[in-house]
Amino acid sequence: MSELPVQFAAPAFCFDSMQKRGLVSGTQMRGEAQTKRVRRWVVVGALLAVVFCGLPAETAWALPHRDHAIRKHIEALEMRWREAELTNNVSVMEKLLADDYIGISANGTVETRQETLDAHRAGTMKIQSLNITDLKVRVYGNTAVVTSKAALLGENGQSDISGNYRYTRVYNKRLGRWKIVSFEASRMHDVDARRKKWKK
Repeated sequence: MSELPVQFAAPAFCFDSMQKRGLVSGTQMRGEAQTKRVRRWVVVGALLAVVFCGLPAETAWALPHRDHAIRKHIEALEMRWREAELTNNVSVMEKLLADDYIGISANGTVETRQETLDAHRAGTMKIQSLNITDLKVRVYGNTAVVTSKAALLGENGQSDISGNYRYTRVYNKRLGRWKIVSFEASRMHDVDARRKKWKK
């Protein structure tokens, strides 16, 4: 009597029950999980690329427009300061000068905010004419540097301070407002006068 071949039913393992879902082995399950992780990192990498690569490009595009607006604003403040000096408007000066303001005159005198305001209140600083030319504004974040040429007619006490000057004024943005934090002036001596002096 010949023996019939014995057939065993393959046991239904848990992960094999996922065949209907397209997963026929544990290896494929691990492969899909790995693929998901790779996709996740690709998405994260793409987002990081947008943040770190996209922003500088956007900033580079936006900065010239922003700086132009700031330069125009600082130029307007310069004209406001000029008018305040001509009319001796101490109230406007108080609003424009920062608490830690330091000014250096052409003769090397150092003045604080309070000393500058007191000089104008006392009337010792008298400006009859002030013409501003060659005005340039450079912006560095929350700081703006102004350079200009000024033709001045006036006096400080008994001293005649009339003449041509080059000056630098520095603004800093604080609590949403631009304030003058520094000022320095240099007198421009007449070139011909210097030549005559050298010839002697």
